[in-house]
Amino acid sequence: MPAALDRNLYVPLYHQLKEILLNDIRSGKLKPDDRLPSEDQVAAVYGVSIITVRRTLTDLAAAGYIRRERGRGTFISHPTVEQGPRELTSFAHEMSKRGLRSTSQVLEQSVVHSDAHIAQQLKLAEGEEVFVLRRLRLADGEPLGIQTAYIPLALAPGLVTEDFASASLYETLQKKFGVCPSHAREVHSAISIGAEDAKLLGLPPDSVGFAARRLTYLSDGRPFEFVTSIMRGDRYEIVLDLVCQPNR
Repeated sequence: MPAALDRNLYVPLYHQLKEILLNDIRSGKLKPDDRLPSEDQVAAVYGVSIITVRRTLTDLAAAGYIRRERGRGTFISHPTVEQGPRELTSFAHEMSKRGLRSTSQVLEQSVVHSDAHIAQQLKLAEGEEVFVLRRLRLADGEPLGIQTAYIPLALAPGLVTEDFASASLYETLQKKFGVCPSHAREVHSAISIGAEDAKLLGLPPDSVGFAARRLTYLSDGRPFEFVTSIMRGDRYEIVLDLVCQPNR
């Protein structure tokens, strides 16, 4: 029998379903190239709506755990080969270097109790409060990506009252809360963008894009920010500066 969802928990059903599928993937119960049941079948098994299933699968696809193939179905992804490094900068600074004007639309700005996945990433106790900031990022007025940041509320308890439609998250953290990023690890993967995110980005459903997961650390090694991003494949690219090593 599959694990049951608990409707008495504060954690949304799509988060619970995501954790169940992630546990199956990490434990090897679901292996690379395994095909997932249809959305209707998953909804019936767990007693949830199609919308809940789609939100779950969209999150898993954005994180690189599954891939959607038109006309074939949804499959467990293979582990990816990682390449780097990349400079740690804010979106605004990155766009400025390219001569573009950056703006943001705040899609969500709230305080929630961390689910198991977010708590694990940020080394928190499950249920500990985190600040969530989900923004549509634009360059010269054109949607470029969707970014969601999770930060332990204890590090910067006043973040929820800031105006992040215009303010920089990193500048606010540094100037008002003394929180300064030291280094980060970011993983990119290619995805097919789901209908909801594609609409926000002004794209047809199933357009090709990039998903990124970044964990940012303080100088003492503590993780303080977990970010997931979905970026347009037709407007965003990853550039690697490679250096030749003698005798290799």
